[in-house]
Amino acid sequence: MQVLIETDTEILEKTVETDLMKLVVYNDDINTFDWVIDTLMEVCKHTSEQAEQCTLIIHFKGKCSVKEGEFEELASMRNEICRRGISAEIH
Repeated sequence: MQVLIETDTEILEKTVETDLMKLVVYNDDINTFDWVIDTLMEVCKHTSEQAEQCTLIIHFKGKCSVKEGEFEELASMRNEICRRGISAEIH
């Protein structure tokens, strides 16, 4: 029976460090379902199904993480979503 022992270096090489952030969109009483769906499709490149599901989660849960990525990638999306009158933050 052969036992494999990994060195610290081998373990570190398998570990990928990522700085993934989440773009979170919040519910409000102003924007329509269609407006939020269209925004998620245009800004986040969601499919219509993804956008609709996220919008329902936003409505019923109060918020939804709509995209994951690096801060630089999400910042422009957050800015455009907010420009359209929808509340969003990066966490």
